[in-house]
Amino acid sequence: METKPTGEMEKFRAQGLDCPHCALEIETALRRIDGFSEAVVSFGTGAILIPRGGRSAARQAIARIEPGVRLVEWGDTAREASPKGEAKSDSIRIARMALAAVLTIIGMVLEDRLHTASTAVAEYALFLTAYLLVGASVLFNAARNILRGRVFDELFLMSIATLGAIAIRELPEAVAVMFFYSLGEYIQDLAVGKSRRSIAALMNLRPDFARVVEQAHEGAGERELLEAVSPESVRIGAIVEVRPGERVPLDGEVITGSSWMDTSALTGESVPRSAAPGETVLAGFVNDAATIRIRITKVFAESSVSRILQLVEDAAARKAATEKLISRFAAVYTPIVVAVAALVAFLPPLIIPGASLVDWVYRALVVLVISCPCALVISVPLGYFGGIGGASRRGILIKGANFIDALKDVSTVVVDKTGTLTRGMFQVTRKVAAPGFTPEEVLRLAAAVEAHSTHPIARSIREAYGSQPDTPALIDPREEKGFGVTARIGDRRIMAGGARLMRREGIAFTPPMDDSADSAGCSVVYVAVDRTLAGYLVIADEVKREAPRAVADMRALGVKRVVMLTGDNRNVAARVARDLAVDAWYAELLPEEKVAKVEELAAQLPRGERLAFVGDGINDAPVLMRADIGFAMGALGSDAAIEAADVVLMDDRVDGIAAAIRLARHTRSVVVQNIVFALLVKLVFLGLGTVGIAEMWEAVIADMGVSVAAVLNATRTLRYSRRMGSGGVKS
Repeated sequence: METKPTGEMEKFRAQGLDCPHCALEIETALRRIDGFSEAVVSFGTGAILIPRGGRSAARQAIARIEPGVRLVEWGDTAREASPKGEAKSDSIRIARMALAAVLTIIGMVLEDRLHTASTAVAEYALFLTAYLLVGASVLFNAARNILRGRVFDELFLMSIATLGAIAIRELPEAVAVMFFYSLGEYIQDLAVGKSRRSIAALMNLRPDFARVVEQAHEGAGERELLEAVSPESVRIGAIVEVRPGERVPLDGEVITGSSWMDTSALTGESVPRSAAPGETVLAGFVNDAATIRIRITKVFAESSVSRILQLVEDAAARKAATEKLISRFAAVYTPIVVAVAALVAFLPPLIIPGASLVDWVYRALVVLVISCPCALVISVPLGYFGGIGGASRRGILIKGANFIDALKDVSTVVVDKTGTLTRGMFQVTRKVAAPGFTPEEVLRLAAAVEAHSTHPIARSIREAYGSQPDTPALIDPREEKGFGVTARIGDRRIMAGGARLMRREGIAFTPPMDDSADSAGCSVVYVAVDRTLAGYLVIADEVKREAPRAVADMRALGVKRVVMLTGDNRNVAARVARDLAVDAWYAELLPEEKVAKVEELAAQLPRGERLAFVGDGINDAPVLMRADIGFAMGALGSDAAIEAADVVLMDDRVDGIAAAIRLARHTRSVVVQNIVFALLVKLVFLGLGTVGIAEMWEAVIADMGVSVAAVLNATRTLRYSRRMGSGGVKS
């Protein structure tokens, strides 16, 4: 009994899906099924998204439209075509084209002898054999489509044009049309295959196994077992070993060993990253140096590599408005072309004295050949697909072709401060001691009293101290939000906190220790021993090194306004805004106030311009969803922010904003180039064919030449990222 479709979607692989037009036809057919209105078919990844429980209905619909396409489990790679099978298929295809070319050449050499009434049978036998070698599959598929109600497509155009040429005994022309069409399709398939393999190369991120260290049960000794298992089966808290040259299988924290990690596959960053005990490593990193062991903190489905693969797969299914327009255009365009060809064939002989029906029918056939919409139907989706893949190579994950179109129109960029423009990691920048104390003693006392605090400032103090604070004698530690921490060490009472704590406790400190530091945009932690000031620490969140250049790059791309929002205090915000020379800044904002500010800025934009917001924290998720384009800092950002965003910057580099805009504009320009180029060439040859200047074989070369050129031009969107350095800075 067939399960009724539910609202939840599940993914399958469309085995045998080899053209964008087929993908469009299948998607249209699926959406006509009750409950399948959200069904998606992606030519780029070969994925089909349908409601859970609707597999049987989907298979029946696909069988009616494209019998050669089968619905298989998404992870079922065993049933995919093998490289040997593909090579064999290509060899047969090349052999058929070669034999057809030889027969055609022989026929053309002997054409004068064969083109008589007595040798007509030999002429037809020679040329029709060549014709069927390269055109049988076209005729078969065209006939099958007609029986299934799909009349007006490129196969129909090729079939009617070549059969018409045979009917008027233009046999070499008919063979030439099919031969060049088949050759063009072959070259086009090679180009498309190369592009799809470039995207599929992302799948190499996926780790093959996890080397799990299984600890023996309590009381059973310290024996360890190393077992290579599927990453999906590893649970949180497990310990895995990663040897040199192996990929980190899941996100986790290093517990033993130190090494260097190649992070380029995830972030596009070529500089190795250190991995020492206590540091976080992500799935997909490659261990370069020494064996390490990590404690798993996320299951595979929630790991960085799984998230990347899912984002890229889903992105290919989100079509841009231009892509949808071209698909609709092709569906209307083909019937119109057939009608125009019919008028060209039969109207002039009726109204022009002495006009030859055979001559005008031939011209109409030329019109049919050149009118094939293949170049547009294939190259436009491929251009967007390549743009998404090219961006992903640089660690920029764009979640759909629709966002590429939106990115090109960004004129205002609103940026969160902490973790986006700044490192989000506090550092002790100054140590000042009062008389009777040393700077090192002030730091040691602060680290000791802050030993158990989870506040980022407390963490920065412990890191500055450089070793584990000696806290066995720490008595009665108390942390008060907004004030600081107090505790007893031996017979001394230690306090570490802000000016508010010092004032409350009546501890004297001079104004320069407070106001001068705060006005510079830094935090001050005062340390007091038995109600006597021992000194203070100045702590600052540093601006990211690439942030000034990132703001300059955005302006160079034509971004009119760069605005900074933050929940931090005004003094800190003012310092960062001054250092980066942003156009405007707003501080001490709550999450709902950030949303209101973004709405206010968006309302000020002229029609056609877009606003982008860049953030990383969980409190940024509402703003990311409200902006026209939401950027999330992926490596350090929260899961909520990454889910809400439209673009994810996996390397956390803010200069990825300009890189994403640049990639989007390049992709869009390539798509527009293909549309304009294809339409101009077709219009020119339509005119030449109508007046009798262009021959049919010239038309087919022009048509397939346009298709191949458009596809090759579309692959530039993939190659474009190679000319850009890490984070999108041109090298």
